Amino acid sequence: MNKVCIGAALLGSILTFAQEKDSAQTKNIEEVIINTISKKDSDYSNKMPLKAIEDPQVLSSVSRVVLENQAIFTVDDAYRNVTGLQKMWNATSRAGDGGAFVVLRGFVSSSSMRNGLVSPVTTTIDAVNIEKLEVLKGPSGTLYGSNVASYGGLINRVTKKPYETFGGNVSLMAGSYNTYRAQADLNAPLTKDNKLLLRVNTAYTNEGSFQKTDAKNSFFAFTPTLTYNASDRLQFNVEYEMFNTRALGEQLFFYLSPALGVDNMRDLEAKGLNYKESYLGDDLYTTARVNNIFGQINYKINDHIKSSTNINNSQSYSDGFGPYFSVGLNPDSSLSVSRYDQGTRDSRKSWFQIQQNFNFDYTFGNGMRNRTVAGFDYLKTKDRSRFIYLVVPTTGSFNNPVSANGGNYTDFNGTTIGNLYENPSNIGNYDINADLNTYSGYVSNVFTPVTGLNIVLGIRYENNDFQGGDIFNDPTAPYTQSAWSPKAGLVYEIIKDKFSVFGNYQNSFKSNGYYTFNEAGETRLSNPERANQFEGGFKTNIINGKINATVSYYDIKANNYLTNTGKFVNNRAVQTETGEIHSKGAELEVNAYLVKGFSLIGGIAYNDSKDVSTGLRPATSGSYWLGNFNASYQFVDGSLKGLGFGIGGNFASDNKILNNLENDRVTVTTFTLPKYFVMNANAFYDAKKFRIGVKVDNFTNEHYWIGYSTANPQKLINALGTVTYKF
Repeated sequence: MNKVCIGAALLGSILTFAQEKDSAQTKNIEEVIINTISKKDSDYSNKMPLKAIEDPQVLSSVSRVVLENQAIFTVDDAYRNVTGLQKMWNATSRAGDGGAFVVLRGFVSSSSMRNGLVSPVTTTIDAVNIEKLEVLKGPSGTLYGSNVASYGGLINRVTKKPYETFGGNVSLMAGSYNTYRAQADLNAPLTKDNKLLLRVNTAYTNEGSFQKTDAKNSFFAFTPTLTYNASDRLQFNVEYEMFNTRALGEQLFFYLSPALGVDNMRDLEAKGLNYKESYLGDDLYTTARVNNIFGQINYKINDHIKSSTNINNSQSYSDGFGPYFSVGLNPDSSLSVSRYDQGTRDSRKSWFQIQQNFNFDYTFGNGMRNRTVAGFDYLKTKDRSRFIYLVVPTTGSFNNPVSANGGNYTDFNGTTIGNLYENPSNIGNYDINADLNTYSGYVSNVFTPVTGLNIVLGIRYENNDFQGGDIFNDPTAPYTQSAWSPKAGLVYEIIKDKFSVFGNYQNSFKSNGYYTFNEAGETRLSNPERANQFEGGFKTNIINGKINATVSYYDIKANNYLTNTGKFVNNRAVQTETGEIHSKGAELEVNAYLVKGFSLIGGIAYNDSKDVSTGLRPATSGSYWLGNFNASYQFVDGSLKGLGFGIGGNFASDNKILNNLENDRVTVTTFTLPKYFVMNANAFYDAKKFRIGVKVDNFTNEHYWIGYSTANPQKLINALGTVTYKF
């Protein structure tokens, strides 16, 4: 708490000496707050500019200003501001699948898009170049395809763009658990005519964890952007993202079950599992790199037709350790912890994409308008993942298991495990060596026959051409599989630009390849999984745009899942493709500028997901109830102009990370993570040339767990102070 006091003292000192502020700003503070809080218009939800009030799809967005006020510097932490989103797993940095996982509408999702193109980041995602974070709710296969879109929603990172004046800022941050950070945002016109523009965002972070403050996890981001406005019709954009990471993964506890004598995490803590203990030694790092290159040519053919040509290449790499844990019982019934490793060695995965879009916008007759996007997309996914693990714990190298309390955990370290990996007989591995070519064409149309009525129709045709290869060391034959993905929507603005009623049908799909369908070991190509959503609700944008709210009810049915029969042949599970998930729920999201200087963002979401074959909620569906809010007050005039305060919180109900029907088809086995309510607070002072701020996250010191069929303890109380110089 000393760092909190220092930050508060610094804030008070600067306020004492800040007698005047330059009121000549590019935008009035109040206008900035209103646009930040309530403006939810998007260029990406339908691959065309649409106002939120006329869009039949539900969209949540988080602005850069919100992140600055809350002193948030990662996308993973920004998720706290998205209604109906629950984080399940922080980034492990493994190539291919190492990014953070979340739940949306009962289905697993991750941040997989940047500016509408496939661009997964498998490390913790630095937010230094984020202008806005968008979350499109529901299946979005029609415009975004099957490879990265979840049935529950799509996460899209909208990046900062260059502008025509010189400017920028430099920030220094420091806080709990040996957290230190430096970041910079520099914008500069490179030519006198302002046609060539450069913007560079970069950041370096070093931090420990609440369990291991000397961990020295390091994160480096470098994200330059170049824009060339050749004419009023032709524009070229080039962006680069580099994220380099050397870090320990969070403590993941697997294989939790009632066999431990308890069926929930709160009782397991009471039984002896130490929330604050680090069960690993030194140097069990994973080194990871992400390199994304994005090129775009925008051409205005005429006043009604625009072309956008996009080329994107994303690469992920990892090498290092992946420690994880399980909990067991000692002979005296006290708890023990077993320690394992699943690392990666020179593991790589890449995505190369070419996408061409044509946008048409015509008005005719008396108030009639038609907007269309038509495009085609090529995506090549190249997977060279290599995972290794210790076949058997080697006696004498480190003690396993150890007591959950008071044990010596330092012997589980990088030197010990590295030496074990030096002996090939200790190593097991499962590799992926496979290529997938995906070819797609799509069209989406927004027709406005009369003012206030929008009819949306769209369809996609996608062909997945798997080139064959090894999947987890299993030779897999090539296959080709195609699918259609339609969508439809209707919006009627009962009060123009203020109140609308909407409904949508959305679809998505996924190719699962071959499966073993009988005990003779025969295989066949599975049919595509399919998800169909029906949704309806209301949107408001009232009091001059100061209150934006959405309430909706959705019903998603996803079928053709591959499910295990409980039988095996040649170590392969015998499966059927009769699995079905039924997910339905309601969401309310409000973004409001209530009175002068006071704003609120928040919402509540309820989800009821069911595995139709068992009648049980899937263990990866997250909590039934989720709630979030952030209330902020900022002085917009007077001697305290620029001073702001905020308080927020996140609620999640109980989360069953184990929920299985046993072989007798009667007994249900569960393990539950308890509900939580985490509170955060912040204060800042924003002047013309400088900005200072302080935040305290989880200030009630809540013990809370998240999990993706696992239990992962999260940060206790932590504080961060920020000083920014603007130029």
